Amino acid sequence: MAAPMTPAARPEDYEAALNAALADVPELARLLEIDPYLKPYAVDFQRRYKQFSQILKNIGENEGGIDKFSRGYESFGVHRCADGGLYCKEWAPGAEGVFLTGDFNGWNPFSYPYKKLDYGKWELYIPPKQNKSVLVPHGSKLKVVITSKSGEILYRISPWAKYVVREGDNVNYDWIHWDPEHSYEFKHSRPKKPRSLRIYESHVGISSHEGKVASYKHFTCNVLPRIKGLGYNCIQLMAIMEHAYYASFGYQITSFFAASSRYGTPEELQELVDTAHSMGIIVLLDVVHSHASKNSADGLNMFDGTDSCYFHSGPRGTHDLWDSRLFAYSSWEILRFLLSNIRWWLEEYRFDGFRFDGVTSMLYHHHGVGQGFSGDYSEYFGLQVDEDALTYLMLANHLVHTLCPDSITIAEDVSGMPALCSPISQGGGGFDYRLAMAIPDKWIQLLKEFKDEDWNMGDIVYTLTNRRYLEKCIAYAESHDQALVGDKSLAFWLMDAEMYTNMSVLTPFTPVIDRGIQLHKMIRLITHGLGGEGYLNFMGNEFGHPEWLDFPRKGNNESYHYARRQFHLTDDDLLRYKFLNNFDRDMNRLEERYGWLAAPQVYIPSRVALILQNVDLPN
Repeated sequence: MAAPMTPAARPEDYEAALNAALADVPELARLLEIDPYLKPYAVDFQRRYKQFSQILKNIGENEGGIDKFSRGYESFGVHRCADGGLYCKEWAPGAEGVFLTGDFNGWNPFSYPYKKLDYGKWELYIPPKQNKSVLVPHGSKLKVVITSKSGEILYRISPWAKYVVREGDNVNYDWIHWDPEHSYEFKHSRPKKPRSLRIYESHVGISSHEGKVASYKHFTCNVLPRIKGLGYNCIQLMAIMEHAYYASFGYQITSFFAASSRYGTPEELQELVDTAHSMGIIVLLDVVHSHASKNSADGLNMFDGTDSCYFHSGPRGTHDLWDSRLFAYSSWEILRFLLSNIRWWLEEYRFDGFRFDGVTSMLYHHHGVGQGFSGDYSEYFGLQVDEDALTYLMLANHLVHTLCPDSITIAEDVSGMPALCSPISQGGGGFDYRLAMAIPDKWIQLLKEFKDEDWNMGDIVYTLTNRRYLEKCIAYAESHDQALVGDKSLAFWLMDAEMYTNMSVLTPFTPVIDRGIQLHKMIRLITHGLGGEGYLNFMGNEFGHPEWLDFPRKGNNESYHYARRQFHLTDDDLLRYKFLNNFDRDMNRLEERYGWLAAPQVYIPSRVALILQNVDLPN
């Protein structure tokens, strides 16, 4: 990759390269006007944009356009034909043979072989029964059988499976042919894109106070009305894409097209989204395209018997820290798979956009591991950037906003890559927002390391307002990350053990509870007011949910005690949690009235910081 051009090089070469970049990228001049410090990297933006444009052109020439290309789920997997037969298609370039088996043929592994096509694709047509009834009815169990080149016989779940379940004590999932006679009919249209984005980050499974996995139905009936009442206009749903390991918090995906069956059926998730829409609430999906589970029996790993089917082969295909597999974003069929996955959730479930997880890991070959990201622009360009992954993200954003112009995409990026949230036409990544990940870190640092009287208000205001001009941020005091075991929620940092004994209104305020409640409110208000163009809260934290978040696992004897949200605490008039809950509600209502999240960015001078710190100023 060419080194970034600098004015120190021959002036005529620099000017020629800059002019060429400006000619190739439609609105690059606007980006460089906003941030002139990016001028030395104009060639990088030119190269990225040209790679995006070339792939889009190739898709048009070879697949009839991205609209058709992103409908892979309409042909891949298993589908009922109009005549009652079954059409099956898979991509398994490393397989020696592919077969379909299941309930319908008594689990005979080889009675229904696929025909090999070009480019590693395989297809199978199974005619209907003689009486024209369906051979493979709704609810049938299926498996793809792969014979590898080394002679192994592998039983796999189709990467395109729409529903998988784990029954009883089985370790692995069953692939269920989900083909109900009547599909869910959506009754409500998508709400318009809100002027100000107020996000309630949610996990369906922990949404009950009971020690169990809660359901889509429970969330729809019990949690949606709370979210509406609190004044949030957006829900970000986590852990929806199927994951075999519950304690992974939904970040080790095994089936990308399957809504998690542990909470209910696909129709019940569709009803949840539809009901949210009826309340004027948009719904975002936490999408994980940054990596995938290493499981092979119920995941994508080693699908065709090789380690290079959906992922990079060798060390590049493994994320050592996450113990997971990494997609090869330059592969044609992987682009089809991931872009089709985006479209599937938009169209099948009517999600209104996505929060892309692990974007930092995608953007860099080093995955952000051990990187401090000082803000030096050279960190965002050059050989360390995985431009294939960046191009995929540009394609995904292009697709999302083409299909649904009012849709929203959010990048979880800790690196602060410039232009990630700038339009693609400027050479940017095309995201609408990025998470302001430095803000919760600042609050935790203050509570851990400083006395109250040593808090530097100027430093706090700088952290809250330090974001790129015209690139929108989602501000938050704490998300699910801060509630997980290994850390404490803000309420627990502030009040700790006294939350168990002194939250009753029948007992006098203690200094710890008094301070904790007031700081909890003030931290949220200043974050809401200054931190970004959107605001996020993790479910339960609005009322200072006690304790931490921990999922059932071997380390805690498979306990659900901490894998729940105790909403009943805020409903109890004898407890002080209601005061935090009501403050959160009033804060959102005030923002709805005055719209500070949607207001233009302004400079917060040091004088304002001093006023906030209650320092007397000279006249």
